Amino acid sequence: MDARQTLLQKIKDGSFALLTGEEIAKKLHLKGKAASGLEDMLFSLCREGELLRDLRGRFGTAQQFGAMRGTISGNERGFGFFVPDDPTADDLFVPHRALKGAYHGDTVLAFRKGGREGDEGEVLAVLKRGCERLVGLFQRERSGGYVHPDEKKFHSDIFIPSDRCKGAAGGTKVVVRVYNFEGRMPKGEIVEVLGEGGDFFVEEKALIRSHNLREEFPAGVLEEAERQAARDPFAHSEGRIDLRDSLIITVDGEDTRDIDDAISIRKENGKFYLGVHIADVTHYVTWQGVLDKEAFARGTSVYFPDRVIPMLPTALSNNICSLNEGVPRLTLSCFMTVDENGKVLEQSVAPSIICSRHRMTYTDVTAIAEGYREARDRYPDLVEFVETAVELTKILKRAREGRGGVALDVKEAKILYEDGKIFIPDYKRTISHEMIEQFMVLANESVATIMTERKMPFVYRIHERPSEEKAEDFRTFLLEAGVHAKFDPSKVSPKDYQDLLRSLEDSPLYSLVNRVMLRSMMKAVYSPENVGHFGLASDCYCHFTSPIRRYPDLCIHRIIKESFLDAEKTREKYKKFVVDASTQSSACERNATEAERDVDALYTVAYMQDKIGEEYEATISGVTSFGVFVELANTIEGLVPLETLPDDSYEFIETRFTLRGTRNSFHLGESVRVKVSGVDWGARRVHFLFLEKIL
Repeated sequence: MDARQTLLQKIKDGSFALLTGEEIAKKLHLKGKAASGLEDMLFSLCREGELLRDLRGRFGTAQQFGAMRGTISGNERGFGFFVPDDPTADDLFVPHRALKGAYHGDTVLAFRKGGREGDEGEVLAVLKRGCERLVGLFQRERSGGYVHPDEKKFHSDIFIPSDRCKGAAGGTKVVVRVYNFEGRMPKGEIVEVLGEGGDFFVEEKALIRSHNLREEFPAGVLEEAERQAARDPFAHSEGRIDLRDSLIITVDGEDTRDIDDAISIRKENGKFYLGVHIADVTHYVTWQGVLDKEAFARGTSVYFPDRVIPMLPTALSNNICSLNEGVPRLTLSCFMTVDENGKVLEQSVAPSIICSRHRMTYTDVTAIAEGYREARDRYPDLVEFVETAVELTKILKRAREGRGGVALDVKEAKILYEDGKIFIPDYKRTISHEMIEQFMVLANESVATIMTERKMPFVYRIHERPSEEKAEDFRTFLLEAGVHAKFDPSKVSPKDYQDLLRSLEDSPLYSLVNRVMLRSMMKAVYSPENVGHFGLASDCYCHFTSPIRRYPDLCIHRIIKESFLDAEKTREKYKKFVVDASTQSSACERNATEAERDVDALYTVAYMQDKIGEEYEATISGVTSFGVFVELANTIEGLVPLETLPDDSYEFIETRFTLRGTRNSFHLGESVRVKVSGVDWGARRVHFLFLEKIL
C-alpha cells in the first residue's frame, strides 16, 4: 500500500479523521516539502471524491462529517431546501448563508445543523451542478450585462462579460451557459439568442429550452432511422403469428400520427377473446444502438399544442412502426380470454404480424356504439365488433370497480392550435375512450403478470398507497367541504376512495374532490420492484402499450422477446439495466409533464387574453393566503387576488382550506361568478375579479 492509500486508510479508520492538514502533518512528524506533499495528496483525494474538506480545513469522509447526499431546491428569496436522496429522511431548510455557493438543482452533501425545529441544514460540498444552462431575460450594461433566469428557484442573476454576449440586445430572451459559480454572482456566456422577450412563440421556445428537451436528432440517429424504415416487414415474419387476415383496427384521436396500438375482439360460448397488438419497435431499435441510446436519453415523447418532440425519429414513429391502415406491420400481441365476470382465464404474449383493417377515431367508434345509422352503414363489418367491445368494456369496468379501482375522472383541457388560432374545446369523455383505456390496462396487467411469474427483470409502473399525512390532509379537506369521510388515513384503501367518489357522483363537488384526491396520492413512477398500483387496485402493472413514445414500454418489449429465446441470459443481461431504465424514465416523465404543463399555461393565458371583461360561472378550486383559485367549466383555472376580494380583513385557515373574514368567507367547492380581469404573462396565470356567490 503506497503512502497515498495509507493516508486515506488512516482517515477512514478514524486515526486522522476530521483533522486539518497541519494536524495530520504534526502527527506524522512532517515538515517543509514533506508537509506540502501531504497537503497535495489530501487535496487530490478531495478532487477524486474520496474525501471532503470543511470550512475549518478538516478532512474526512461524508459519513464522518455526518453529511447526507441530496439536491438543493432553491427559492427566489435566496434560501433553499435540502432534499435527501434517502426518501425516509426529512427535508432541511437551508438559509442563504448556509448554501455555501450551492444553487437550485445542485447535488450536494449537507448536514443537519439545528434550527428551532431541528430542521435546518448546511451545505458541506457541491458534488454536481444542476443548472449549467438556463433561460432568462438579458439586460445590457456597459461592461456586459446580466441574465435574470426564468427559473425562479435559481435565486441569482448571472453576469455576462462583454465578450460573451453574442450580440444580444437588452430585453431579449437568451440561453446562458454558466461557466463559473464562484464569487458573489455566477458568470456565464450566452449560447443562443431566442428573440424578443414577451413574444408568444419566443416565450414558448424559452419554456421548451428551459426543460432541456432534446429538440433535434443527431445526424447519425436520423440516418439509422431511415435505414431501419427501409426494411421490408414481410422479410421478417418468420416465427410470428400471422394475423393479417384477422379483423384488427386502431382507435385514436383525429390528429394522431404515431399509432402504436390496435385491437381485435370476438365472443364465443360466453367468453371474450381480446387481442391487444402493439407495434414491435424493438425490431428496428437494436439494444444499445444509436436509436436505443437516444430513446433512453429522451425517455418519452413530449406533446405541445403546436408540436411534438418525439422519442423516436418520424421515419420510425410515423412510418414503419406506426400501425397504419392497410399495410402489414410487425407487432407484439397480448391475447386474453375473459369471462362474463371480467376474470382473465388465459393470457399470453407473442410476436405477430398484423394488417390494420380500419384507422378508426374515437368519434367514429362512439357513433357506431350509440347506434348512429350513418356510421354503421359506413363500417358494416365493425357493428358487431364494436358492440362486443362495448359489452366487454362495461364488464371490465364493473370488475375493476368491484376490486376497488379508483375511477379518477379529472378534467384536463385539450388545447388545440390550428391556423394560428387557439381552441380549448369542452371536455368530453366517451365510451370509445373508456374502451381503449380498459383494454390497454388489461393488457398491461396481463403482460406484467406473465413476466413476474417467469421471474424476469422488469420495469413496472407502480403507484404506492398515499402517506398517512396526505390521507389525513385529504380527510380534513373533505370534512371542511361538508363531506363525510369514513376512511382511516393510516390504512386507506382504493375501495375507500372509490366509495367516496360514488357517493358524490351527483354532487357539484365531484370534480373538485377528484382533483384534490389525485393531489393526495403518491406519484406513479417506474420501478424494477413490483409494489402494485394503488389507483388501479392492481397487484401487478406495467406500461406495455406505447413503445413508440415511452422508453419503459420499449425496454420491456425487448425483455419479453428475448426471454422466450433464453430466459437465463435475459435475466443476467437486464437485471441492472431495469434499475437504470426505471430511474431515467421516471425523471424524463416528470420533466416532460412539467414542460407540457408550463406550455399549456402559456397557451391558456394567450387564449384568455381575448376574453378580458367576460363573465363566467366557476368553482373555487384552491384557497391560499394570497387569494382564491377558481376553475371554469372548460377546466381553465385562474386566481382571484386577495386584494380584489370584497373589502374585509381575511384570515387564511390552511387546515380548513378557507379564507375567513368578518363579513365574507371563501372555501373550496363554492360556486361563484367571476369576470376575467387580466392575464399575467410572467406567471402564466389568468386573473379574475369576484362578482358574487352562486347559491
